[in-house]
Parts: sequence; C-alpha cells; structure tokens
Amino acid sequence: MPGFSFRQPIRRGPLVSLVDEDSVDNHHGDDGKPKTFGRGIVADFKRTVGTWWVKEMTNFNTKTIAVSFFLFIAVIAPTITFGAVYAKATNNYIGAVELLLATAWCGIFYSLVSGQPMMINGGTGPVLTFQAVCYDLAKQLDVPFLTFNAWIGIWVCFYQVTAAFFDFNRVIKKATRFTDETFALLIVSIFLLGAIGNPSSKVGLFHYFGTDHPHHEDMLEEDAQYDYMTVALLSLILGLGTAFFAIGLRQLRTSAFCCSDYVRTVITDFAITISVVVMTALRHTVFEDVQVEELKVPDTFATSFTCCTEDCRTYWPTDCPTQAEPWGRRPWLVDLFDLNDKIYVVFIAAGLGIPAFILTFLDNGITWHIVNHPSNRLSHGDAYNYDTLVSSIMVLGNSLMGLPWLVASTVPCIMHITAMQEKDDKGEVTSIQESRLTGLLTHGLVLACIFALSVIRLIPLPVLYGVFLFMGLVALPGQQFYQRFVLLFQQPSKMEKNHYTTHIPINRIHKYTMFQFLFFGIVCVVREVKSISIAFPVMVLMCIPARLYLHPRLFTKDELTLLDGSPEEIETWLLKNDPEGEAVEKPSRSAQEEHIAQNGLKLPDSINDEVANA
Repeated sequence: MPGFSFRQPIRRGPLVSLVDEDSVDNHHGDDGKPKTFGRGIVADFKRTVGTWWVKEMTNFNTKTIAVSFFLFIAVIAPTITFGAVYAKATNNYIGAVELLLATAWCGIFYSLVSGQPMMINGGTGPVLTFQAVCYDLAKQLDVPFLTFNAWIGIWVCFYQVTAAFFDFNRVIKKATRFTDETFALLIVSIFLLGAIGNPSSKVGLFHYFGTDHPHHEDMLEEDAQYDYMTVALLSLILGLGTAFFAIGLRQLRTSAFCCSDYVRTVITDFAITISVVVMTALRHTVFEDVQVEELKVPDTFATSFTCCTEDCRTYWPTDCPTQAEPWGRRPWLVDLFDLNDKIYVVFIAAGLGIPAFILTFLDNGITWHIVNHPSNRLSHGDAYNYDTLVSSIMVLGNSLMGLPWLVASTVPCIMHITAMQEKDDKGEVTSIQESRLTGLLTHGLVLACIFALSVIRLIPLPVLYGVFLFMGLVALPGQQFYQRFVLLFQQPSKMEKNHYTTHIPINRIHKYTMFQFLFFGIVCVVREVKSISIAFPVMVLMCIPARLYLHPRLFTKDELTLLDGSPEEIETWLLKNDPEGEAVEKPSRSAQEEHIAQNGLKLPDSINDEVANA
C-alpha cells in the first residue's frame, strides 16, 4: 500500500524528554500571565502602535507598490465573489456593494489604527455561512433581517470588548499548530473549491462544463447559437492560465533569467498583477466574441436591496413583478427598533451573539496566531487584545450600516506576509518589511473601485477564479498538515528527512495525521450541513481542548513536541536528542564521483586532494 512499508522498522534509541508540560508559548511579547482589566489593551498599544507606527507609515519603496497591487487583486476577487453569494443568501439585503464598502473602510481604518497592520480583513466563508443562517432565522421569527443582524452585531461588539478587557485571548495563545493548521486548511480549501468547483454550489471553473450553469441558461435565452462548451474551455484556460502563469513568474526570483536581480524581484512582486492583466487582455482581444461570464457588478454605488414599498420588506422585482419600477433602495442606516413589536428578539440576538462572537474571535485569533508564528520573522510585536477592540468597532459600524462582518482573512494574510518577505537561495526567510502602507494603498484602491465599477467589470470571472486558485496553491504547501497528508502516499524510504520523519515511526505520524484529518472532516461537515452549521465556530473551538487533553492520551510527549511544538521547543529537543543533526539528510556524492566510482576510474592525486578538502 502507498505510504506503508512491510520492512522491519528501524530500531531507534530511547527518546529523552526535555519539554516541560507546563511550558507556555511566549513569543507573543508578554510574560504569559493574564492581563485583565484593560492592562493587555494598554500593553499591546504601547508595544505596537506606540513604538512602530511612524516607521510603518514611512517605509515606502517599490515593493510597497507591487504588493499593494497584488493585494488589491487578492482582495477584490473574493470580495466581489462573496458579495454575489451574500446577495443570494440574504435576498440582496447584503450584496457586492455592501461588501466592497465594508472592505474599503475597515481596511483603511485597520491599517491606520491597528496593532497588527500586516493582517488583511475580509469576508470569509464561515462568517458568510453564519449570516446566511441568521437570515433564515429572521424569516422564521418574522423580523427584518438587517435589524436582527444589527442586534446580533451589537452583542458581538459587547462580547469582543469584554474579551479584550479581560484578556480572553490567552485562550487563543494555547492554540498550537494542530488548531492553526486545521482552521487554515479549511480556509484554503474554501478558496480552492471556489476556484475549481464547489460541490454544493455552481461556483468554480469546472461547473462551466455543465449545461445547467446559470450563465449558460442566461446566454441561451439571449442567443440560441450560444455554445457553452467553447465558453467552458476558454474559462478553464483563463483560470488555469492566470494561476500558473503567476506561479511561473514568481519562480523567476531564483532563476538565471532576466538581466538583473532587481528586474527579477520586480517581476516576481508584480506576478499576479501581470497575470491578471495578460489574461484579461487575451479575453478582450483574441477571444472577444466568446461570451465568458463577467463579474456581476452593480451599475452604481447604492445599496443592493431595491424596495417594492416604503417599508422595504419586499424586494423588487421578485416580490412585485407587476410593478414597473422600484419604490427606491433601502437606507444605509438600519432601524434598530423595526422589530414588529417583538422586543424579545433582542435577547434572542444576545444568545446568537455568543456563537457569532466565538466565530469572529476564532477567525481573528487563529489567523493572528498563524501570522505571528516565529518562522514569519515579524518583530514589531502582536496586539491580540487591542486589535480585538479595533475589530469590535468594525463589527459595530458594519452592523449599523447593514454591511457584512469582516474578520482576519487567513489566505490574504499569508499572501501579504509572503509577499513582504525576503528569502535566501534556500527559501529561508531572512527579513520582512512590516508596513501599514500596503494595507492602506490596497484598500484605497478598493474604495476607488466603488466609484469605477465599470472598470472592474472588465475582468472576466474565470480570471478571478484563477486568482483564488493561485492563492490556495501558494498557501497550501507551507502547511505541515498538508505535508504529512502527502506522506500517506509516499514510499517511506523516499520521504524527505526532517525532525519528525527521522525521530518518529512512520505509522505514528500517519496516526496523528488521520486524527487531525478526522477533526478537519468534522468541522467541514458541520459547516456544510445547513441545519447544524450555526455550531461551526464551537467545533473549531473544540480543537484547542482536544489538543490539550485528548492528544496526550494518544501520543507521547516527545511525539507531540516534534509534530506540534513551537520552533523553540523543537530546537531544544533536537539539541538534546539529535546533536549531530541526523534529521537533516546528509549530502550525497556528486554526479562526477558517482561516475568515477561506477567506471573504476581514478583521479590524479592533486585533484583527489582538492576534493577531499572541499
């Protein structure tokens, strides 16, 4: 079977444990003790904003421009796509314009005042799922959705302020790689499925090959000669072309092509921007007659919900097909007292605010935890409590305006970190430019697009699917969870040597991987089943106690250190148990030496001496 060997396992010496069970993750800029009654907020502000704000606002260079354009495309793609899904899930109470406005103002606000400016906030699948459930509940309770949603948001804001004030984020700091990567893989899978083809919806490139795709049905009504297969093939070419052309441009950084390292760096930094422009130009020049699906962007900057009557309870034209024109559009501010005399709904909202708070708290906290990992070389400190307070302000503002809630979006955050890093020839991170300007410029471009929506409409939807695919493919290989999953299909003797494949039996690694995959599957199932999807954030939260209390019963302390420990713990363990560096594969003989040995040749003594001394 792939990934298993029938040979006798290699005998290994006893593992000497050096890790204290009570050790605390202490790379977050504090002493590990709770900072309640607002002391954590103050400490976070002093450590980040109070120390680094000026430097982060003035370190402008070419990379800043390149990364801003890249992030703009990385942000605008899911924003418009999620906006369309929001519109469908909420009967247009929330749509693309609302998500664009929320992304723009929250991004600018966060870039200016937050303690962790490398984070990118946006709409995410889990939050979209939760707000879709809230819409269904609002219909059952017979109350306006936006009012119901606003009250839930007010309670979420209250819970977040409480969490920041009493340092609830210390729970997030107990999360390990197990929780981080389970959640991160979920987010990456949403991006990949959104690009390739989501089984539960008609979103993705391969859905174009089905005759029942909504775009095909609309085009056939307009043109009886419409050929869906031609559109499907071109859509696939544009999507895959966008992703893999960008990946190819990124690889120029370590190649010998182009005239200088500066040129290679600039091309690499602008890789996704170049790819999107090239594929969009290809669509509008060579294939201008092919009716590829375009972005469904509103014609004007206005709320998405068009009202049949003054009370804005019904949607035109769906609910009033005989009416020639809509009465108008819903106002930007939500009426908090439009509850149909059902005051008790406020208390129902308080109850629903708890899982909503858990979801936003975990979405933010786990993404912050992933980004602040020591391997990313961030040096300006974290600000969990202070940024939770900043997030509460954004949730409150969006709730009162009928906009979607935004949280730290894992994949764009990882892309931002990766784009701002400098790496050596071996791929090791040497430094990172921490800046507020990239987030500020990115969301400034998003704000400008709100007033130039016709320009955004030029980008074919398959090209944005390609951006999704690029983001997922780039983020996936860096996850140890994914790397261990791939080991299931590899021959043990051919596996890459590292700290856990060298010191842990392969069957134990597979057991740990399958156990993590079980939790990942449970979270995915709960998220996809509509009737229980509201419990999704609780299932993510359960990963933390499972790691703390269940794993030690199934795996040894040393196995957990090597598979799930922090870099400091792993380094300490290896210094004690692997002082000669056996976890690093020894260099093999050169091709010249192999040729000499196989053919019985002998080099002159002078050359042998040079080889020996090399």
